[in-house]
Amino acid sequence: MAILHRITALLGSARWLSPLLFLFAWEAGSRSGLIPERTLAAPSKVLSTLLGMAVSGELVDNLWVSFLRIAIGLAIGVTIGVALALVAGLSRQGEVAVDPLMQINRTIPTLALTPLFIVWFGIGETPKIALIAFASIFPVYLNLYSGIRGVDLRLLEGARSFGLSRAEQIFHVILPGALPSLLVGLRYSLSVSILVLVVAEQINASAGLGYLINNARDFMRTDIIVVCLMIYAVLGLAADALVRAVESRALVWRPSIVSQ
Repeated sequence: MAILHRITALLGSARWLSPLLFLFAWEAGSRSGLIPERTLAAPSKVLSTLLGMAVSGELVDNLWVSFLRIAIGLAIGVTIGVALALVAGLSRQGEVAVDPLMQINRTIPTLALTPLFIVWFGIGETPKIALIAFASIFPVYLNLYSGIRGVDLRLLEGARSFGLSRAEQIFHVILPGALPSLLVGLRYSLSVSILVLVVAEQINASAGLGYLINNARDFMRTDIIVVCLMIYAVLGLAADALVRAVESRALVWRPSIVSQ
């Protein structure tokens, strides 16, 4: 058993080997001149820039603006997606009314709507939030709708045999059964919202991570660009970790097929 734990620990540490080698080669290439700074700044330069922007408050202020855009857009999109999935999933008439329109809209590339949203909402904060909201609707809708329709019919038959009303069946059987699918959809929505944020913040932004990237591009500051890309990546990982934490608490009743 002790040998097995040592092998597991060694494999876990070996996972960091290739990233460290990559960073070492990147740093060596930058210092030797093989990688010009205007093409890609060295990791040491990127780290120094990150610390400087954090200390000055520039990074925190712009990160907060981007966070608010994601939070508001997600709140709107997820709410609409959940509501439409409940309507379509719990009612045959609702499915006929809602699902065809959702399937049509799902095939429209979100980023292709950018010019239209600018015409409708101008170039302020509204089109940025609207793009994030629009993109985050469909993952939640599709997964929750599928989860509702995939609930085991035997559970519903059991609920009826115990005399549960339709409302009680929804709250005690259908929604708990569809919760895993909803959380999967939420994870997708979080990822998509961050991807859309990158483009949305190119729309006449005066603050945010996209604003920093635009300014850095104009002045060929690849170190700032890499810092912002790192922040986008950390946001994605943090969002996924948050949903996983909620999932581990909300789905403690679900049996796991993965051994500890």
